[in-house]
Amino acid sequence: MRKNRIESIDFLRGLVMIIMALDHVRDYFFFGSFTSNPTDLDSTTPLLFYTRIITHYCAPVFVLLTGTSAYLYGAKKNKRDLSKFLFTRGLWLIFLEIVVNNFVWYFDPSYSLIVLQVIWAIGFGMLFLSGIIYLSNRIISIIGLAIICLHNLFDVIVFEGQSLDSILWYFIHQLAIIEISEHTSIIFGYPILPWIGLIAIGYTLGSLYTDYQAKERAALLMKYGFCSIGVFLILRLTNFYGEPNPFGLQDSLTYSLMSFFNTTKYPPSLLYILMTIGPSLLLLSVIEKYKNTVTDFFIVFGRVPLFYYFSHILIIHFLAIVLLIINNKDYSIMFNMTPYLPEQNQLIEYGYPLWVVYLVWLFVVLILYLPCYKYMKYKSNSKKWWLSYL
Repeated sequence: MRKNRIESIDFLRGLVMIIMALDHVRDYFFFGSFTSNPTDLDSTTPLLFYTRIITHYCAPVFVLLTGTSAYLYGAKKNKRDLSKFLFTRGLWLIFLEIVVNNFVWYFDPSYSLIVLQVIWAIGFGMLFLSGIIYLSNRIISIIGLAIICLHNLFDVIVFEGQSLDSILWYFIHQLAIIEISEHTSIIFGYPILPWIGLIAIGYTLGSLYTDYQAKERAALLMKYGFCSIGVFLILRLTNFYGEPNPFGLQDSLTYSLMSFFNTTKYPPSLLYILMTIGPSLLLLSVIEKYKNTVTDFFIVFGRVPLFYYFSHILIIHFLAIVLLIINNKDYSIMFNMTPYLPEQNQLIEYGYPLWVVYLVWLFVVLILYLPCYKYMKYKSNSKKWWLSYL
């Protein structure tokens, strides 16, 4: 195995990627997933709400650790080589998002719906990193923190329509859907501004693994984690800043807590980032000293993230079709899906109870373990340059 891997980083990445599969299984299997919002307090249930909320950790942690991994990858390279790698891999990820990811999600060769998701955001994050890595870590940290902390000031700016200015703003900071032709629509699901700020912070976090001993690193990670949680608690309880969806007391403690944790993901608010990154840093601070069969299980998935991502979507999609066939239902609804436009298809009446979602999730994770393990071994024992892009 490669000796320069940081197992705690691979563990955390693997953990959130396994949790990510739960959300994607819910997307394909839960009744009402195409017509309702699991975080809408007027219609959701506590179990459904937290099934969604726990998966909020996935994207921000994945983006953060992408930045950290970029720093570690470049630790033994010159800036020029690192910049070239980040730029070309960023372009590659953007291509994969548009061409491959949209196909495995919707099985629609006409690409009538193109959704720009987390791989898209990571791709542009790498393009951003490729230009700023020539700056000092201190300056990069300031840039990243400024973006994360201040981007909610722009929430008051709302564009409409499909002018060039509007599209640019959707790309940067506003969730939106546009029609580029009579038959094709694009959803800007991951406006890139806060995500590139987070990947910049992740990049500077990498210095903790090159410039500090384990004990010092753990103390700093714990400090950053508690600071993030503390700022989140203060801002959330006061509704002062950083979250367009305000916290409000509800009719019960259960729903009040649900309101408290109901932060905004599209684009990720400051409080969303603090809520997810804070506990993740605390886990990073303590997990490094542990190594056993449990941590090894999660590490496998964390070392082959792109392979796992596309594989799990493909398997989930196929399983949804298989269950429809078994139940003598019209499996064609799983082709050319338009889940964000449910009035135009049969998905309104489709779905299964939440317990089915959890069973399918566990099944998907278990059947993917062996392929991911074999691919991990292949990558670690190979010197092929192109594997760094996969």
